Amino acid sequence: MRALTQLVLLRHAETTWNAVGRWQGQADPPLSERGHAQVAAAAPDLANGGYDGLYTSDLRRASQTAAILGRALGLVPQPDPRLREFHVGLWSGLTHAEIEAGWPGQYARFRMRELDFRPGGGEAPQELLERIEAAFDHIAERHPDGRVLVVSHGGVARSLAGAALENLEPLSLRRGASGWHAAEAPSRAGRVAPAL
Repeated sequence: MRALTQLVLLRHAETTWNAVGRWQGQADPPLSERGHAQVAAAAPDLANGGYDGLYTSDLRRASQTAAILGRALGLVPQPDPRLREFHVGLWSGLTHAEIEAGWPGQYARFRMRELDFRPGGGEAPQELLERIEAAFDHIAERHPDGRVLVVSHGGVARSLAGAALENLEPLSLRRGASGWHAAEAPSRAGRVAPAL
């Protein structure tokens, strides 16, 4: 039987741009004061999770979140640029209203999850899924039968959840008291079970 690695995927805490409604993409704003408080509140809930590893996007908001959690978990975060947020090109730093004004009708295409659509000239959803899958495969190889905490981004989680639903793979979501989302679904290969 093939080893099964469980990945628990957490979105970074609130950033200074989240607080004002700006799209981040692969820009690198820091956590806000509220974001630091969110991580501090979530850390005790996660401390007893039995994690064998901690991986993070190399973007500051995720790595700051992972550093705080790492201290609570006794783990050193391992940065991986493949865990970065969806690259939204010229939309990065803009509000939803600014995107609609500058690219009429394009946001609707983005929401329809067209696999070859590049928001703001950035990354196509299929490219995002391929790089995330490569990162997850790497983690699974390093932690067979392990439980690993992965700090990444909302676009990554939404893309994975959408892919799971489109492939009719089992998916369950729950919201914890700290506001973190969790879900479990086997990957197509049966090797990785991401928990969103």
